[in-house]
Amino acid sequence: MENPMSMSIFIMQIPSFLLLYILLLYLFNVILKKFRLVQKFSGHKPPTYPIIGCLISFYKNQGRLLDWYTELLAESATNTIVVHRLGARRTIVTANSRNVEYMLKTNFNNFPKGQPFTEILGDFLGYGIFNVDGELWRAQRKFASHEFTAKSLREFFVMTLEEEVEKGLLPLLESLAVTAEVVDLQELLRRFAFNMVLKVSLGIDRCCLDPSQPVPPLTRAFDKASEICAKRGAAPLFIVWKIKKWLGIGSERQLKNAVEEVHRYVSEIIISKKKMIERGENRDEDLLSRLILAGHEEEVMRDMVISFIMAGRDTTSAAMTWLFWLLSCHPEIEKEVVKETKVLMERRLDYDSLKELNLLKACLCESMRLYPPIAWDSKHAIVNDLLPDNTPVRAGDRVTYFPYGMGRMEALWGEDCFKFKPDRWFVEANDPKQLQEVCPYKFPIFQAGPRVCLGKEMAFVQMKYVMASMLDRFKIKPVSSARPVFVPLLTAHMAGGLEVLVQKRTQTSMNKQLNSQVNGS
Repeated sequence: MENPMSMSIFIMQIPSFLLLYILLLYLFNVILKKFRLVQKFSGHKPPTYPIIGCLISFYKNQGRLLDWYTELLAESATNTIVVHRLGARRTIVTANSRNVEYMLKTNFNNFPKGQPFTEILGDFLGYGIFNVDGELWRAQRKFASHEFTAKSLREFFVMTLEEEVEKGLLPLLESLAVTAEVVDLQELLRRFAFNMVLKVSLGIDRCCLDPSQPVPPLTRAFDKASEICAKRGAAPLFIVWKIKKWLGIGSERQLKNAVEEVHRYVSEIIISKKKMIERGENRDEDLLSRLILAGHEEEVMRDMVISFIMAGRDTTSAAMTWLFWLLSCHPEIEKEVVKETKVLMERRLDYDSLKELNLLKACLCESMRLYPPIAWDSKHAIVNDLLPDNTPVRAGDRVTYFPYGMGRMEALWGEDCFKFKPDRWFVEANDPKQLQEVCPYKFPIFQAGPRVCLGKEMAFVQMKYVMASMLDRFKIKPVSSARPVFVPLLTAHMAGGLEVLVQKRTQTSMNKQLNSQVNGS
């Protein structure tokens, strides 16, 4: 039987409990309103709450993070936002070109990639040039800079490019045009770019270009490792992937298996290449041969080569895929590009003549402005700092510059920033005679400052050569009228690829275009 005294005390305490509960609810509601009010008027961060930060908004917008960040940046007076999220370090995201210049050049030494970044990619890229800072980076940068400016490597690159296009790409497109077979253009161009980078980096022959054939094991392993590393970086709670890695389960186990396969493949090539050099059977043209002759350790060579493959594999193919789609949406611009390539194709394409394709380069730049191969890039501050727009930076902050959002900022590109408009790249609109110099911190597609991409010139040569060769002979027609979806991983791509039909350009149409160009000049 219950004690009457205890029951009385309990009944008397109920109003006190209720009062305390109501008071706590009221205080929590006031705090929430305060944070909402700050967000409403500051425009410098997403809806943020005590303890959890913007975790709720992050989850809600996980499927459209790029556009969400872009909207927040556009609303901010400085085009910069500060993001607080449970389970992640304080993050500053900016689309302000002055901030980008400060990070990448002015105060470069305070904004290295940092340990949080190298942790995410370390299992895959190891100590490769794209995943290290300090002396390790400087040593690799010095070697790479020397090799990428060497005339012999440039000649080997152009020779390889010509061979891959003439003996691989064009015959396959010819066959696809005859059979009227639908093909995934993105996958085709990815395989082409992979072949190019394997030949130039490792000196090995190409694999099958045809997307209808099975994906080679090395390509599959690269894809899996890239995808999982990218998901590490985008995870709402970083601790989750670290626990999975410690336990060796799920995606982290898949990553381990994929990385082991890539490492095994590259290591076997290094051993084979060393033996060829010892026997005097190697021509020393590819990057791996040059690394071996320079006396680098095997692990360093492996990681450097993987970094080069990573950089060259998807970036050019992504840019070209998006441009083919954009040209299909703007037939009048495609017609002008074809005219430009026709005149040049009467001569032999080479390193110097490709520089004359100004309209094509403008189209490539405009495509990458809207759909950058690298959607964002992060650094980590060493000490407290202040960005040019007066955004305070704390030691350890993740500071991210955002090319995808920058391409959509009116402050940088005007009211028509969402439109595909190659004319914006010329000194005088509608006159492709002279391209204007655009500030690299406004258009940081190839990074800028001390870490500017060493392969930038080669990337443009490859893209222009491939695009000119294809547009001269074929019309690329997407099968679907639906707008493709932009997916950012380590490098961006189209979700589901781009299915197209390849059609030969008729000789009559070609002659008309060429005569029109000649008569107009």
